[in-house]
Amino acid sequence: MKFHSLIPLLLLAPLSVQAGEATVTSPGGKLSVTVSDQGGRATYAVSLDGQQVLQPSALGFKADFGDFTQGLSITNTKEGKAEDSYVMRQVKQSHISYQASTLSIDFENQQRQKMSVEFFVKDNDVAFRYVIPRQAKDNPKTATILSESTAFRLPDGTTTFLCPQIDPMKGWERTKPSYEEEYKPDAPMTDRSQFGQGYTFPCLFKAPGSWVLISETGVDSHYCGSHLSDYQPSAGYTIAYPQPGENNGFGSPFASIALPGQTPWRTITVGQSLAPIVETTIPYDVVRPLYEPSQAYKGGRYTWSWLIWQDESINYADQVQFIDLAAAMGYEYCLVDNWWDKNIGRDRMAELSKYAQQKGVSLLLWYNSNGHWNDAPQTPRNCMDTNIARDREMAWLKQIGVKGIKVDFFAGDKQETMKLYEDILYDANRYGLQVVFHGCTIPRGWERMYPNYVSSEAVLASENVFFSEYHAGQEPFQLTMHPFCRNAVGTMDWGGVIMNKYLSRDNKSRHSRKTTDVFELATAFTNQAALQCVAMQPNNLQERPDVELTFLQNLPTTWDETRYIDGYPGRYVVLARRQADRWYVAALNGTKEPLKLTLDLSHFAGLSNQLVDRTDKKTQKAIVAQTPLKVDKKGRATIELQPNGGTVLF
Repeated sequence: MKFHSLIPLLLLAPLSVQAGEATVTSPGGKLSVTVSDQGGRATYAVSLDGQQVLQPSALGFKADFGDFTQGLSITNTKEGKAEDSYVMRQVKQSHISYQASTLSIDFENQQRQKMSVEFFVKDNDVAFRYVIPRQAKDNPKTATILSESTAFRLPDGTTTFLCPQIDPMKGWERTKPSYEEEYKPDAPMTDRSQFGQGYTFPCLFKAPGSWVLISETGVDSHYCGSHLSDYQPSAGYTIAYPQPGENNGFGSPFASIALPGQTPWRTITVGQSLAPIVETTIPYDVVRPLYEPSQAYKGGRYTWSWLIWQDESINYADQVQFIDLAAAMGYEYCLVDNWWDKNIGRDRMAELSKYAQQKGVSLLLWYNSNGHWNDAPQTPRNCMDTNIARDREMAWLKQIGVKGIKVDFFAGDKQETMKLYEDILYDANRYGLQVVFHGCTIPRGWERMYPNYVSSEAVLASENVFFSEYHAGQEPFQLTMHPFCRNAVGTMDWGGVIMNKYLSRDNKSRHSRKTTDVFELATAFTNQAALQCVAMQPNNLQERPDVELTFLQNLPTTWDETRYIDGYPGRYVVLARRQADRWYVAALNGTKEPLKLTLDLSHFAGLSNQLVDRTDKKTQKAIVAQTPLKVDKKGRATIELQPNGGTVLF
């Protein structure tokens, strides 16, 4: 893989500006950002096609050595151009090119202390960060960032699609926050968050005439992760740092950096439609790889017993069944979940890995991240929390042929925890291991920063469909929400194309799945992760019709291009994805009513077939049928989606 340099912000030229104000406009002229020091306070405003989508919003921070929230004046402004082209293996697009306008604006406070704000502006994206130099006397050489005044003031009439941040050390075995709360759609900004702790990134807003997605990227071991506060009428939403109780109270809720240094990038994606939201690459554009991959990592499909067979399936005989299932389907991987060290044992795990390799399948193994930061009891524990333990464990994994790990139960967004994510990823790369995180934070540009990183859960995922009938009923809403928010900013391990009709081993008991079979098949395309779980069970090989099995055998998991076609968060979504020269169009209906759509497919050549939900006339059972796709001379096709149903065009 060829890596390209970060944005050439050094190639900057002086910009002539009015005193106290500067404006930077995107290369295509669509998006503009205006920065001001009026009243001694730094602010920025964002306009799309002349309409303001973010009203003047505060910039600045308080550090242990100085206050950059008031008494500020602009001392210098420079602008430039940036362009880059790079390759990604595991996100929504494989070859990414961009052009952007850049603005570096220097501020000074009343104590003559300095900071800069760097802006990166594309036609639908803004990213900005703070750059902090050493001060006049070359001191201090380090800084603790205590808080930010960074704000996002959206226009009156804006509605929200947000996920609340929860109090620390709550939930099962004190494992929260883990980004697993419920989204609330179409809510007014004035609504208080469920727990009074604000909202996790990403945050989606429907402003008058536009959509706005706010998040952050470039967070590594040098900073904490952040989120948005509750809405305040005078300030809007502001950047909030981790809560002191996260990580079992260990570690600072602030950020500590060496000087000169910089904060992560805050990102804003805006569009008159949802297309720029779904298709954005801003999380990757402004970061760079932190190390070289030790090998060419490969995506693929994996089977997983735990989703429906649960802990009782973590034994040698049951795992053989799921390895055989993966082999029968032509899948690359099988995930063995928690308790394998107790129930199978390390010696037999080496045997199981050898058996899998003989079948053309590689194992992925589950680990607890702990440590001391929560009470999650599952083992293996104390294998991923220190460098010494990781080195020993990962050497063994490489020796027995394991290709990846799933690490679970983290503890919030403190800098201490961000360092643990980075340490796990870096050490895993040395041993050729891909990494999936669960019970965790969202990725923040990690797909580009860490080449062996695959995906994160950071969502109310498929296990909840198993746990309760309520969450089974919420699956259609959840999976028509995430293409516009959670999955728009990073890969998402939601965990399974579920093919059992009932959430039980016998496929007859417990509660039923509430989605149609085609809905489930379509989620393999609407959910994006390079390692995609297909939560088939061995019984599905006999129970499912050939049309489904053939389709499942040929599922791609990596994409060269992704395009938004239609949708509304939490109601329905239609996406197109391309691998090589073949397009797929997938649609989900998250409502309880039939949905009829006429789609413009003129840009997606080669579509000729459609998977649809049907009722067998003899048995009256729901079945999947493959039918010819009817496209008119203008490239339009009409599709009908059943309640909680879907379709795939290919």
